[in-house]
Amino acid sequence: MNNSGSSQSELDDEEEDQPYAEFWMGSHVSGPSFIVLDGSEQRVTLKSWLLENPNVLGPKVVEKWGGDLPFLFKVLSVDKALSIQAHPDKNLARTLLKLHPDVYKDGNHKPEMALAGTEFKVLCGLVTLKELKAVLTVPEVVELVGVENVNLVLQITDEDGEEKVKAILQSLFTDVMSESKESVTGAVDKLRNRLHKESQLTDKEQLVLWLEKQYPSDVGVIAAFFLNHVKLAPDEALFLGANEPHAYIYGECIACKATSDNVVRAGLTPKHRDVQTLCSMLTYKQVNDKGQNLNEVP
Repeated sequence: MNNSGSSQSELDDEEEDQPYAEFWMGSHVSGPSFIVLDGSEQRVTLKSWLLENPNVLGPKVVEKWGGDLPFLFKVLSVDKALSIQAHPDKNLARTLLKLHPDVYKDGNHKPEMALAGTEFKVLCGLVTLKELKAVLTVPEVVELVGVENVNLVLQITDEDGEEKVKAILQSLFTDVMSESKESVTGAVDKLRNRLHKESQLTDKEQLVLWLEKQYPSDVGVIAAFFLNHVKLAPDEALFLGANEPHAYIYGECIACKATSDNVVRAGLTPKHRDVQTLCSMLTYKQVNDKGQNLNEVP
């Protein structure tokens, strides 16, 4: 699918049979919705109309949000994997807006909930310590993080405490995401060639090969090993809080988010990448305690 994030005015200029990856409904400046006034062909932005009709929102919402809709509603149709990304919390969003207003357009956070319309595949959250140790048996991952770091992880147990596990996971993930293009390309090429020779692949290995076809030589192909692979059935939902890594992989969903267009990307994308910010902002929680529905693919 294509034409991600087109506004309604742009959609009006496109052919009806043109596929779209995203359809936005909200008042955010990056993709404002329009309202056609009764009895005329005149269109006004949703925000303008809400400012003229504040009773629709109610006094409490108007007091806090003015003429903005307090949420952004999206319909997503994902045929090609979206970027490995995270959305900042409010404090970080305000900082990023001040530092890089050309990239980060607002000072709001962006927690979101996705409701699957079809089978919907997602990478989200970091794997548990047990799964991390399995990841570190992948030769190409070992090549990037180093044998010394692998041995350090293998010696850790759950009794060492959550903060120690988080710190080591952050170090490993940052090392992988910060590797040179040359090193990543070599590792991904070796991974692809090795997996093509295997007679039987795990689900994660199949996913990695599928991602590599879409994003050759991308560090996101390796990073996928560190993330949970989740499959939602139709009508199942997934919640993603601020500073949690995720990538929508395939399928259709409707999503409700806070009114923001802040996205920090680091893999599986031709768009701007901010690896340092993403690696420093993540919570590195391995236990999904925010209500995510983790129906992990067997």
